[in-house]
Amino acid sequence: MSFDLIITNGTIVTSADILDPKVEIGVKDGKIIALGYSLPRGPKTQVLDAEGAYITPGGVDSHVHLAQAESPDGDNFETGTRGAIAGGTTTVLAFASQRRTDDSLFPVLEAYHGKARGQSYCDYGFHFILTNPTKHIVNEELPVLVNKEGISSVKLYMTYEPMKLDDRAILDIMMAARQLGITTMIHAENSDMIALITERLEARGLTDPFYHSVSRPQIAEGEATNRAICLAELTDTPVLIVHVSSEMAMNHIREAQTRMLPIHGETCPHYLLLLSERMQAPDFEGAKAVCSPPLRHDLRDLSAIWRGVANGTFTTLSSDHAPTKFSSPYGKTLGMKNGFPVFRNIPNGLPGIETRLPLIFNQTIGPNAKISLTQFVQTTSTKPARLYGLGGVKGDIAPGYDADLVIWYPPGHRFAADPDDTAGLCISASMLHHNCDYTPYEGMKLMNWPRYTIIRGQIVWDRDNGGVIGSKGFGEFLKRKKGSVVTGQTGGLAQGMMDGERELWL
Repeated sequence: MSFDLIITNGTIVTSADILDPKVEIGVKDGKIIALGYSLPRGPKTQVLDAEGAYITPGGVDSHVHLAQAESPDGDNFETGTRGAIAGGTTTVLAFASQRRTDDSLFPVLEAYHGKARGQSYCDYGFHFILTNPTKHIVNEELPVLVNKEGISSVKLYMTYEPMKLDDRAILDIMMAARQLGITTMIHAENSDMIALITERLEARGLTDPFYHSVSRPQIAEGEATNRAICLAELTDTPVLIVHVSSEMAMNHIREAQTRMLPIHGETCPHYLLLLSERMQAPDFEGAKAVCSPPLRHDLRDLSAIWRGVANGTFTTLSSDHAPTKFSSPYGKTLGMKNGFPVFRNIPNGLPGIETRLPLIFNQTIGPNAKISLTQFVQTTSTKPARLYGLGGVKGDIAPGYDADLVIWYPPGHRFAADPDDTAGLCISASMLHHNCDYTPYEGMKLMNWPRYTIIRGQIVWDRDNGGVIGSKGFGEFLKRKKGSVVTGQTGGLAQGMMDGERELWL
């Protein structure tokens, strides 16, 4: 066999193992064809020397916001996916968002296809945010979206007035999702708790950005998470609780998993690395750290979330990339009203599509590593691919998978020009490729960064020779299959139910 590309002299990390450094990767027609020793070279075979570096699967970022109406000057598919490949992410799943006034999902889908078509540097798919789940949409349109359009996941909100659904609407969608075999994502926060605390804080004049974190306490996330799990247990529906920030919510997920319920958890780098004190920065700079759920207060909160990654509570580790600019008429400064801060008006969300993979990879190396390399691969690539219907295609390094790969720098590489400087690479907004005027990780030091990003056998990022060398429009839309249950199992009884009870009303 003649390979198009052979990658040699690297340490391959899969979801299950770290391979012998002598094992090579053989690529043909965009697919991994072979892993083996001394693969045969043909006259047209490109050989890429990893120079002793780790090789991991391309990142699958299953929670990104691109071309969203609420951030009109934020990232579109061109700028967001440009940042993705610069940070080692080769697949993104973004959100097609239904408005309350939309009585059909098909025009919404076509509009988002129009925003993404020919614009993406990496492969992409859509989740649907449902805010007006009529019977026609749930019963007639969702099956078409799943079976013909390849969209096998929906997202529901339990908070935010323009988007939140009550429990009955959530149950109706869960029933349909269960029948269709798709993944239901849930933003779990108690909306009434948040509204009460916000009103009382404002009455006392406590409206600086920091009070955003006070207005959304852990118990608001914990209660809603537990309620979402109860709804899922009642209907026997697999769900993913997105962007979990608190130990209370994490413990509810963990407890459900110990009972073999198909409950998945997702967290994000900012809940592993940043604290609410960032929102106390002067000159309204604290607004740059406003997201929901909010950053938590104590280092023990960060440690708890790391434990959840290490012990497998979290199925996915996504960016929740929400690139609202700071200095923009539509950006974070919307939270300044007549010269006074009003935290409820600050657009929520943090940029992180480019920094996600490097931030977490750097927690797998060195004496203070938080997780193993295989856990890194599982949470950032393999499990999100399987959960969202891309298993066997994306998210791992094995024959038959797309040749989506990240080659890091070899051990001992120095990023600084000064050979005596061992401080590594310093993150700054100026080095990143997204369309956002800040990064919440400004000044953070890393000891590694993707050297090469490869999508379907094509090098699209070469940090030392041009940076982004892929083409806009190279990314393809992914029609996804139904997702896998990565943790737990379906078919169990809810607590206290007798045999056959659920079937009486299903």
